Amino acid sequence: MQTPSNIKDNFLYPIGNYYGEFTPQNLAFDANLQLFAQQVMYLCNLEANGKMKPEDTYNEIKKFWKQLKYSKKELLDNTNFSNQ
Repeated sequence: MQTPSNIKDNFLYPIGNYYGEFTPQNLAFDANLQLFAQQVMYLCNLEANGKMKPEDTYNEIKKFWKQLKYSKKELLDNTNFSNQ
């Protein structure tokens, strides 16, 4: 049975299943992509309800986008890793 805290966390922070080709890098990037989408959703909702200025929202989304691009570069574009 789920506790109220788990129910709230599952509602606020949903995690989708990964259906792509399994590699640790793909799985990690998928988690980062889901986190990015969730952060953008929250920021857009705050801005739409007048809790954030549009400029601040843009800057925050831009910051998260740069983090996602870095994640992609390190996890998916980097072919210099070895499987040990």
